[in-house]
Amino acid sequence: MTFDLQHLIAFNAIVASGSLGRAADALNVTQPALSRTIRRLEEQAGAPLFERHSKGMQLTDVGRALHPHAVLLQRESEHANEDIKAMLGLAKGTIRVGAVGSIACLVLPLAIGATCEKWPNLQVQIIEGVWDRLANALVSHEIDLALGVDIEDTDEIVAVKDCRWEDTSYVVAGRRHPLRKKPKLKLADTLSERWAILPKGTGPFEHMKQVFARQNLALPNVVVETRSVTALKSLIGRSGFLGWMPEPMYDAERKAGLIDALEIPGSSDRRTLTAFRRRAGMLPGPAIKLLEALRSMTAK
Repeated sequence: MTFDLQHLIAFNAIVASGSLGRAADALNVTQPALSRTIRRLEEQAGAPLFERHSKGMQLTDVGRALHPHAVLLQRESEHANEDIKAMLGLAKGTIRVGAVGSIACLVLPLAIGATCEKWPNLQVQIIEGVWDRLANALVSHEIDLALGVDIEDTDEIVAVKDCRWEDTSYVVAGRRHPLRKKPKLKLADTLSERWAILPKGTGPFEHMKQVFARQNLALPNVVVETRSVTALKSLIGRSGFLGWMPEPMYDAERKAGLIDALEIPGSSDRRTLTAFRRRAGMLPGPAIKLLEALRSMTAK
């Protein structure tokens, strides 16, 4: 069967709002007209898509099965329309990208700068977060590219194999931290210091944990866990905390004389980074342009 795109858009609006009335307002149509549209879609599907309740509308099993396909078809249509208008000079394309903190601090801004210089009509929407946030945004079509630590592909998300690069993470501290005066500093000397780091379960925390485990050391004294990169940098640079960061994340603070790595033998470690996309569907044109810039940068 071939579904009408406008019917699917109406279906998605009801799912998003949970109410026929709110969906009708969002689509700027009357409730009776929206009801007729959904009835036609249900007739085409051969089964009810919603259960009607006094407090709203809930998906049936058939509705739940249809929903991800309806979202994909709507998004692909929007991307196609946007790409064509951008090519014709009628509208600006939009790059929708997400990145973990270290990439958002350096690599992504450089890639966006190069892309927008070459394609000045493009606009950019960025989200920053740990991987679980980025993965959800990628699957839900909030973003089209996610930049993070290389992991195994899933049923929904795959890595862009020809866009990979590496960075190195270090134990970092403020430039005036007392440990800088200690001769022959060892990783064990950091155990009793106050640490601030991204939360347990995130890539940086697990990376730091592996470095300590390789030297048969317990975890250090983690006092602060936060997803805020800004808070981490302030705690490390101004409040005497130690942290674990990839070099691009604190590049600006290093140049400003606020944060730098501690010189501890065997305490640094490299990791591989890459771009990810949805397995299903085509990558929108604006995202392809950013990906080209990333490939050019990371190939050097």
